Amino acid sequence: MHEMTSSRPYLLRALHEWILDNDCTPYLLVNAGYPGCSVPEGFIEDGQIVFNLSPGAVRDLNMDNQWVIFNGRFGGVARQVSVPLPAVMAIYARENGQGMVFELEPSTTPPDDTPPPQDEKPAAGRPALKVVK
Repeated sequence: MHEMTSSRPYLLRALHEWILDNDCTPYLLVNAGYPGCSVPEGFIEDGQIVFNLSPGAVRDLNMDNQWVIFNGRFGGVARQVSVPLPAVMAIYARENGQGMVFELEPSTTPPDDTPPPQDEKPAAGRPALKVVK
């Protein structure tokens, strides 16, 4: 049997787009104690933290197959946040709670040990095609 990669990053990106397309605010629930999480500690409650992932709330959002990385302001202080995909517990719309809760994954070493540097990640947004002759 062929082993497949995790569906979590694909579902996360699709649900994020779906929530935005429906003029709602995407919230991301994260297990802040998961190894490799780099989140503002003053905003953690009961080992969890919720992020507003709307375009007006974050900058440079990148959701690849291993990490969710973005820049945001917390208490007026700019900060880069990096979350390994297994630490993502849910994504949902603030306005109505619709979204998805993910299965808890056991804590392991974070993917590739560290997130990619900010300047090496691909640009966020829709893919663009280029004609090559």
